[in-house]
Amino acid sequence: MKNMTLENIAFACHGVYVGDEKLKQCEIQGVEKDSRLISPGDLYLPFVGAKVDGHDFIPQVFEKGALCTLTEKELKDAGGPYIKVSSVGKALKDIAEFYREQLSCKIIGITGSVGKTSTKEIIASVLEEKYSVLKTEGNYNNEIGMPLTILKIRENHEIAVVEMGISDFGEMHRLAKVAKPDVCVITNIGTCHLENLGDRDGVFRAKTEMFDFASKDCFVVLNGDDDKLAQITEVNGNHPIFFGIDSNREVNILKYEAMGVCGTKVKIQYKEKIFETMIPIPGYHMLYNAMAALCVGIHFHMNFEQIDAGIRKLKAISGRNHIFVSNGITVIDDCYNANPMSMEASLKVLAQATGRKIAILGDMFELGAEEELLHRKIGQIAGKLKLDLIICIGTLSKYIAEGVKENNGEVLYFATKEAFEKEDIFHLLQKGDTVLIKASNGMKFYTIVETLETKH
Repeated sequence: MKNMTLENIAFACHGVYVGDEKLKQCEIQGVEKDSRLISPGDLYLPFVGAKVDGHDFIPQVFEKGALCTLTEKELKDAGGPYIKVSSVGKALKDIAEFYREQLSCKIIGITGSVGKTSTKEIIASVLEEKYSVLKTEGNYNNEIGMPLTILKIRENHEIAVVEMGISDFGEMHRLAKVAKPDVCVITNIGTCHLENLGDRDGVFRAKTEMFDFASKDCFVVLNGDDDKLAQITEVNGNHPIFFGIDSNREVNILKYEAMGVCGTKVKIQYKEKIFETMIPIPGYHMLYNAMAALCVGIHFHMNFEQIDAGIRKLKAISGRNHIFVSNGITVIDDCYNANPMSMEASLKVLAQATGRKIAILGDMFELGAEEELLHRKIGQIAGKLKLDLIICIGTLSKYIAEGVKENNGEVLYFATKEAFEKEDIFHLLQKGDTVLIKASNGMKFYTIVETLETKH
């Protein structure tokens, strides 16, 4: 890794190097927080978790060939050189920031209340038609995962598409300080993490901390249909480009045709030009993602043919609007996370399906004082969509069920996932059904997805 010598790393993270002085000019080959994944030449990050202390595995990582480890503790007979720091988490961000400054790779930062991951995926899919691209994997979008993503960039990468997720004020400021994005994309400002951020105005302030360390000539792409984002007139003296469906923007939808769970045909106007494509993942929200990808692709000098090819090659990832068929039942696996905006979007995708439509919904977390009201509103929306059956699971989902009943929807309620699983209601399903599975990640609805895969 360029300029990532042990001496430079110790300087960058304000740490104290202890070990063989001859090794100080050696460059690390990678950075890893999981001792099981250490490769020769890596720097090890021993995080202290609720159940496991990474410091306990320091001898093993040196046996596996680690070049060096960070540590918050005094070490005796460590087995190799180490850098003593006050906080491994803070050191990680400092090291990633130093590494970012060595890179010529362009960084695209993506945030928003809903759609970060799907927007990241479609932008990366487009850019891969022309460039060597690194993108955020899994849930590596927080103050540990995002710096680790930056540290995975190598000299062959031309562009990195980096997801930036937060739940409190100051977090985006710290992430932006590391990433220093050349392109900023914000999908929307919604009702998520309200426990810490208070309301949508708070969400707006927290998300736009992304601009604090954006490059001077940053390219900013914003959802013009979002009333909060529409307030932004410039970033570092540069005018954002806005995309929209319900507002007259530089980039807007001229026509679209939903093809059920197969996706959406769309015609987009980009300034004076017309672009047509087929988005292979269903959902009204995917129109916004496609417009964002079009804006970014054009910014990086891609032609319409390349952008079209990248959008058509888009694939869903597990737990995020991933659609598969198991023994004649179509499953919409969207169980990785949930908030009111994403829940409504997923229900509307389900409503486009043919055959019987069944939703299995669970609790949405971190919604603050209005959590009961927000769950009830989702139930009211679901009830109006004329779905065949809505199954609600969890303490808060009781209010979803109540909202469904207000609109005379067919609903079953279970206080816990265990109670639901005991009932074994899967016998209610039949070939031709489409089943949506959606909840916050803490509900662990992936087990329901796995059951559908194995039983049906």
